[in-house]
Amino acid sequence: MTTDTDTTDPTRPAGEGLRRVISRPMLTFFIVGDILGAGIYSLTGAVGGEVGGAIWASFLVAFALAFLTAFAYMELVTKYPQAAGGALYCDRAFRIKFLSFLVTFAIMASGVTSATFAASRIGGDYFTGLFGVEDPPMVLIGIVSILLVAAVNLWGVAESVRVNVVITCIELAGLLFIIGVGVVVLGGGDGDPGQAFTFSGTGFGVVTGLLSGAATAFYAFLGFEDSVNLAEETEEPSRSFPPAMITGLVLAGVVYLLVAFTAAMTVPLDVLTESTAPLLEVVRLGAPDLPVTELFSAVSIIAVTNTMLINMLMASRLLYGMAQRDVLPGAFGRLGVRRTPWVSIAFTTAISIVLLFFVDDLGDLSDTTVLLLTAVFLLVNLSALYLRRDPVDHPHFRAPTVVLVLGAVVSLIFLLPMVREASIYVLALWLLLGGVALWALNWAFLRRSAAR
Repeated sequence: MTTDTDTTDPTRPAGEGLRRVISRPMLTFFIVGDILGAGIYSLTGAVGGEVGGAIWASFLVAFALAFLTAFAYMELVTKYPQAAGGALYCDRAFRIKFLSFLVTFAIMASGVTSATFAASRIGGDYFTGLFGVEDPPMVLIGIVSILLVAAVNLWGVAESVRVNVVITCIELAGLLFIIGVGVVVLGGGDGDPGQAFTFSGTGFGVVTGLLSGAATAFYAFLGFEDSVNLAEETEEPSRSFPPAMITGLVLAGVVYLLVAFTAAMTVPLDVLTESTAPLLEVVRLGAPDLPVTELFSAVSIIAVTNTMLINMLMASRLLYGMAQRDVLPGAFGRLGVRRTPWVSIAFTTAISIVLLFFVDDLGDLSDTTVLLLTAVFLLVNLSALYLRRDPVDHPHFRAPTVVLVLGAVVSLIFLLPMVREASIYVLALWLLLGGVALWALNWAFLRRSAAR
C-alpha cells in the first residue's frame, strides 16, 4: 500500500468549482459524525429482533463489510479526487452512461432514504422523552427537520461541516454515557450479561439471524462512503482520506460494540425490540436515579439530525459531481451565491418530503438504504480492481487486491434475498424505476436539444 504525497488535486485548476475548505481533522469528524448517528440511536432494538441478544455480533459482521469496502474507496478517492464518489468510479470503469446514471441515482436515493428514515425517528420516542408529547406528529416534525437541514446545506459546506463537528462531539458524548451506564450496571452485579450472548433460532437459523441483523446494523456504519463526495472541497484529499476513513470506522466500531453489549445486557429484549428509542430504554433502566431522560433525548435527536445533514449534503454533492460529467442535466451543477449546488439541494429535499408522505412503513427506509448501497459497494470493489489498468500521474493509496476481492464477495452475500424481507427489494426497485424514468426524460430532452 502506498499513500499520496501530492498536496494538490491534479484534476482541477485552482480557484474553480467548489471551495476547498475541509481540513483533515474536519474530514475525520465528518466521517465519525456521519457513522455515529441515527443507526445506533434508533436501530439497536431492530437488530436484536433479528439476531437475538447477541446484538454486538451483528454489528461486528457489519463492521467487517464496511471496513473491507473502505479500502476500495480509499484507493479510488486518492486516485480520482473528485466529487461524485462511487458513481464516478463506476463511470470511469465501465463507461456505460446508463449504468453510471443508475449508480448515481441509487447512491442519491440511499442518501435521501437514510435522511428520511432519520427524520421519521426525530418524531418518535425520543421526541416524547424530550417534550412529553404522546403520539407526536411524526410526518410534520420530519418535514420541518428536513427543511432546516436544507437551509444549513444551502448556507455552505464549511459551515455544514463545522456544525457537524459540534454535533459529533455531542452524539459521541451520548454514546460514551451509555457505555458508562453499562460499566456501572455490570460492576454493580445487575443486568443480564448472558442475554448478550444468546442468538435467536437454532442451527442455520442462527446464521440467517446473524446476517439479517448485520444487514440492519450495517445502516449504522454508513457514512464513510459519503465523505468521498467532498473530495473537491477537502484540503490535500489524497493525503487526508486514508487516515481519516480508517480512524472514523475503527472508532465507530469500538463504540458500537460496547453500546450494543450494554443495551442487550441492560434492557429486556422484548422491550428493546419494540422501542424506536432503544438507547433511551438503557438510560431509564440502567440509570433510573439520574434525571437525564430529557437531556439524553435531546442528545439523541441532535445525533439523528446530524445523520440527516450529512446524508443530504452527500446526495446534493453527488448530483452536482455527475452533472459535471454530463450524466445528469446541467441544472444540477448550478451553484448559488454561496457556491453551493442549490438545484441539487432542492431536488433531494423534495424527494425526502415525498417519501415521508407515501412510504407506509418508514422503518423500511433504513433497510432500503443498506440494500442500495450494498449493490453500489459491489460495483465499487469491482471498479477498483478494473481501474488498476488505468494509471494516473500522481501517487495514491493502493489497497491489497485480496481485500478488494473479499469486499466484492461479502457485498454479494449481503445482496441475497435471505438477508432481508421482499418488501425492501420492492421499494428499492420502485426508486430505481423512478431513476429510469428520469433518465429517459433527460435522454429525450438532450436528443431534442441536439436536433434543434
